[in-house]
Amino acid sequence: MDGGRLEQLTAGMAIPFGGDRLTHVSEALAAAFQPGDRLIVIQETGELLRVPAEAHDLAALAVERAAAAFAEMNRADDAAITAFFDEFAQRLQSDAAWAPIAAANDADVERARARGRSTTRLAASPQMRADMIAGLTEWRDAAPSRGRLVERIEHPGWSVEQVTAPLGVVGFVFEGRPNVFADAAGVLRGGNTVVFRIGSDALGTARAITEHALAPALAAAGLPPGACVLVESPEHAAGWALFSDQRLALAVARGSGPAVAQLGAVARQAGVPVSLHGTGGAWIVADETADVARFAQAVAASLDRKACNTLNVCCIVRAAAGRLAPKFLIALQAAGMRRGHGCKLHVAEEDVIPESWREARTKVRRADGDKDEPLVEVLPPRAGPRMGVGGDAGGQPEDRRGRGRGDRALQPAQPPLLGLADLGGSGRPPTLLRRHRGRVRGRRHDPLGGRPVCLQPPRARPFQLGARSPARPRRRALRRQRLYHPCKDASEGSGPA
Repeated sequence: MDGGRLEQLTAGMAIPFGGDRLTHVSEALAAAFQPGDRLIVIQETGELLRVPAEAHDLAALAVERAAAAFAEMNRADDAAITAFFDEFAQRLQSDAAWAPIAAANDADVERARARGRSTTRLAASPQMRADMIAGLTEWRDAAPSRGRLVERIEHPGWSVEQVTAPLGVVGFVFEGRPNVFADAAGVLRGGNTVVFRIGSDALGTARAITEHALAPALAAAGLPPGACVLVESPEHAAGWALFSDQRLALAVARGSGPAVAQLGAVARQAGVPVSLHGTGGAWIVADETADVARFAQAVAASLDRKACNTLNVCCIVRAAAGRLAPKFLIALQAAGMRRGHGCKLHVAEEDVIPESWREARTKVRRADGDKDEPLVEVLPPRAGPRMGVGGDAGGQPEDRRGRGRGDRALQPAQPPLLGLADLGGSGRPPTLLRRHRGRVRGRRHDPLGGRPVCLQPPRARPFQLGARSPARPRRRALRRQRLYHPCKDASEGSGPA
């Protein structure tokens, strides 16, 4: 077997993928590929990803440092980890430590604006700073999880215990949002170590946070410096190199859908467990039985910050619109005021919106600057069930428009989004709507990318008790697919409603 290394590519070279398919090297890829570079072939799609030698070496060195630190973390006590979060939070709260971070962020914002990039989530505002400090404080106060007894089973003369244990090195790739540092650093609470790769827009800010807050906090707490490592590369290829490193115990990606899907494919084919969040947005579905006070509280609490798991869509059945829609509008307006901005609505039907809202105007921050726009905009008609309203509590939505399904919806241009749906409009209501909820150390977690899920009970099939049928695994697989299939249009006559 030839053990040589790939030193060059030629245009038109055939590259096998997926076991029985071929893709071909483009002229641009052949010209760019240099000795020492790596080629990643996405087996699902045939995409060819070039990883420059420098990006690969940076990622590999970062994982090496984190792996060595993980061995040392086993000897660190929980008090030292608690001290780290406290020190990190205090340094972000210190104006002296924050000043160089703010200066680096200002420079990042200016560069991004010069390139016509959105800076809505890039700017390290006072609110973002406060949220980072609050997140670190939550981790500081969280109960230690290492060695926690999960279950104990007693047997005559012996017992079995299940206890929690650290995972290892966790790799994070996320878009240009500095506040994710505080979220990702939370893995240290469980005794893990972390390697970050941040979007190029925020790389300067990330370096400043590392230098003036993160690294000093690790040192003050007596934790190894490799417990949190930043991959200082602006190239996407550094993320590919990181996620293809089999020393990772878990890979976590947050950002735009296609980029996250690509990272997930890289990790999966390297055998690395991966958690992806590329669509964003959480959903609330409320029917006639919804408690008004609880509904209003849920909406308000889900709009406390602008992140990828902020409330994005809320569907309300038509029969409950009179009770719940006004509460949504109040919560949306209050959330915008609380964050020092405003809100914006997109509607398909104006009858659920008061005239005072329909006639009002608001300022919206777009990529090319602040714009004076109507507070309420009507979405163009579309085939199928109609939508109602959508809103953005930040008052600074990016240039995206949310769309949904149902009969009526309150719906925003950017998270959050509320919708009103006539789920029985087709005469065939869904079998069951299930709201997926989760909490990760006090943070909202949306396991299905913000899509509501319709659960349809599996059809009964004849089965002889005790029979060892090879169809059993297939039947279980079909059941899982049916249970977690995203909601389709309620007007469709087949499949999950």
